Amino acid sequence: MFPQNKTHGAKMQMRFDGYIGFPGGLIDDGESVVQGLNRELVEEMNLDIVKFPVKDDDFVTAHFCPNKNICLNFYAKEVLYEDIKLIESSSMRAGDHGSEVLGTFRVPLYTMGDGYRGFPAFLANNFAGNSKQQLTYSLVHLGIMSAQEIDESEKAKPLHMDSN
Repeated sequence: MFPQNKTHGAKMQMRFDGYIGFPGGLIDDGESVVQGLNRELVEEMNLDIVKFPVKDDDFVTAHFCPNKNICLNFYAKEVLYEDIKLIESSSMRAGDHGSEVLGTFRVPLYTMGDGYRGFPAFLANNFAGNSKQQLTYSLVHLGIMSAQEIDESEKAKPLHMDSN
């Protein structure tokens, strides 16, 4: 049996370049940030934006990326836990699935008894750009995890089993 958090969840994706990140992309001419994000969510996750539209109120934070001269806006859409399976199954039919996006998955929002497996081990992955910071900031901002839990997870080290 694997631990589950049936109160909160976070979805991320495996990108074409092998990094973990969030859906999104550049905004087309004439689009607002929210319109562009909703378009990207349809392309990358086949998200039903009639049922789950991202709105201005879902804004969490922004980061300016000087080397690319772009502003990275981050939004978090809260949905009912029961809807996560619907969103997951729909994402397999996204236009970008298998090319730009290699799959979506749930972030393990728990720490197992060894103090490392689960969320701390997840944080050791390779993240695209500032997506790791977006994730950890959002988890605290939304009250899903405390800053102390994030800090402890980032400092956790795996226990090595004795092979004897």
